[in-house]
Amino acid sequence: MPPSTLNSQILHLNGLRFGANLGVLAHERDGPQPIQVDAELNLGRQPALARDADLSHVLDYRKVRQIIIDECTREHTDLLESLLAKLCVRLMGLPGVLGVRIKVAKLEIFDDCEVAIRCEAGVW
Repeated sequence: MPPSTLNSQILHLNGLRFGANLGVLAHERDGPQPIQVDAELNLGRQPALARDADLSHVLDYRKVRQIIIDECTREHTDLLESLLAKLCVRLMGLPGVLGVRIKVAKLEIFDDCEVAIRCEAGVW
């Protein structure tokens, strides 16, 4: 395929909010706390025009969203860093994904700010 018919694609999911069992403090072990996840998946060079409307030919963002929710709610995780590592491994395993950037924010730790950690894996 000539280079002029290709473009770089990055899938973004921003502001995904839900409750997750996360943290090492006693009050964080009582139940889920609200988090926000932002994700970018580098899909590399793709045809500039879709060849058809078959979802099996693209990365279905519904699947990405569900993987994030499932991984974050599967079990209690002590550290944000551990959760980020699990998410990166899982998302990097999707077909066609070259790189992952993921940010997880705890929304109610402090009254005056959010606490977040971001990680990057793969090719950017």
